[in-house]
Amino acid sequence: MTTNGTNSFVQTKLFINNEYVDAKSGETLSVYNPDDESLVAEGIQVASEADVDAAVDAAEAAFKGPWSKWTGVQRAAVMQKMADLIEKHANDIAPLETKAMGMPLNVALFCVKMSADIFRYYAGWTDKIAGEQYPAEDGVYKIVQYEPLGVCAGIGAWNASTLFFSFKTAAAVCTGNTSIYKGSEKSPLGVLSLGALAKEAGFPPGVVNIVTGDGRTGAMLASHMKINKISFTGSGFAGKKVQELAAKSNLKRVTLELGGKSPSIIFEDADIENALTHHSSNFLFNTGQACIASSRTFVHESIAPKFIEALKARYETASNGIGVPMEPTTFFGPLADKKQFNRVMEFLEIGKTEAELITGGKRKGTKGYYVEPTIFLNPKEDARIYREEIFGPVIAIKTFKTEDEVVEMANDTSYGLSSCVYTNSISRALRVASKLEAGAVNINTSHVFALDVPFGGKKQSGLGREAGRAGVMTYLESKTVLIK
Repeated sequence: MTTNGTNSFVQTKLFINNEYVDAKSGETLSVYNPDDESLVAEGIQVASEADVDAAVDAAEAAFKGPWSKWTGVQRAAVMQKMADLIEKHANDIAPLETKAMGMPLNVALFCVKMSADIFRYYAGWTDKIAGEQYPAEDGVYKIVQYEPLGVCAGIGAWNASTLFFSFKTAAAVCTGNTSIYKGSEKSPLGVLSLGALAKEAGFPPGVVNIVTGDGRTGAMLASHMKINKISFTGSGFAGKKVQELAAKSNLKRVTLELGGKSPSIIFEDADIENALTHHSSNFLFNTGQACIASSRTFVHESIAPKFIEALKARYETASNGIGVPMEPTTFFGPLADKKQFNRVMEFLEIGKTEAELITGGKRKGTKGYYVEPTIFLNPKEDARIYREEIFGPVIAIKTFKTEDEVVEMANDTSYGLSSCVYTNSISRALRVASKLEAGAVNINTSHVFALDVPFGGKKQSGLGREAGRAGVMTYLESKTVLIK
């Protein structure tokens, strides 16, 4: 293992059956810092089919063994301990995310601490999975009970690694399942460090397992005959492959969160300062690398010139404030890696032929994977910057005249993850919210993450839900018991 200024929390081995072990593949990968392209860590183990089998065997043995006898109160206690340990070591874990994919340190700390909150939230569900009873008819007494699925797998994206680990792992174990999680090969270090904390928290061997690798490893999980459920967060293309492999193997249950091209509607009576804040600093959170980012913004024509002028000034201020992500005051960092940088740069060049460039549109500096915050105005209807998820600090603005027109514009997309409405009329807000084809509608704010309500998308933004009761129930199967 070689590291460049990382801390002692760096782990490069797979975490299987409560131990860090070498991968049987002999294959490794390296991670580079997107700030200066320096080496962060090498020798990170890549899981082979044999390694995935070992993780599944460990998870299956745990599910059929002592873990199945743990009460809800016992599961809650170990999950609360896990949350405490994540919070205690947040200052060790967060820099691993920052150095691997450029997430500003203060943003990384926020995500790690929220990861702890996720474990605490799901810990509260362990003893609250109630069954049902129906009146007897024809002498038959009916009971419905909810049972864990068994071995579950999770695959997460790179833009908030520890959050995805917690959402998928905590939901699985709170309901009595066992878990195998694969983090992204772009940001594996933060997730791998959590294995040691799971062991210290008191999870029995095999309950929590962590493997690393690229899409090949993910395909092994999606197609494994002994995995009963898989939850995936990532691109639409990869999500469709996960669903296909799940169906062709053992018809395992599937939850998909596949990103979006979320609309934001700003009516003429909106609080402009509030809207500007949510479309500048909040939109640029994590350098625009967020699935819920409202990258298609619709502004009423009567306020559009004023709004665009003010937003341009804020984006240029943000560009001047780009800094080293390890500095605690930095808000705007680099893109995750060279591949993501090249993708965004390609979109910027394409966008210049599809819309009017208001500001940005180019690389920032000559070192690292930095891109200037960018605004495009009035893209063509078939413009790629308007239709496709860019996953970077790029926003497209169109103007509108009427409510009916803008609702139609907002819904004219294959995605449906999130949406925003800015207006001082609560009746209009609720009316428009009922018409928007999205899994979430945020009124006078950018997307708000709340653990107690479902999160997920419509259309090609995904399948199923995470968080809230809906997220818990996706890890359970109903069983009907009929008594004569």
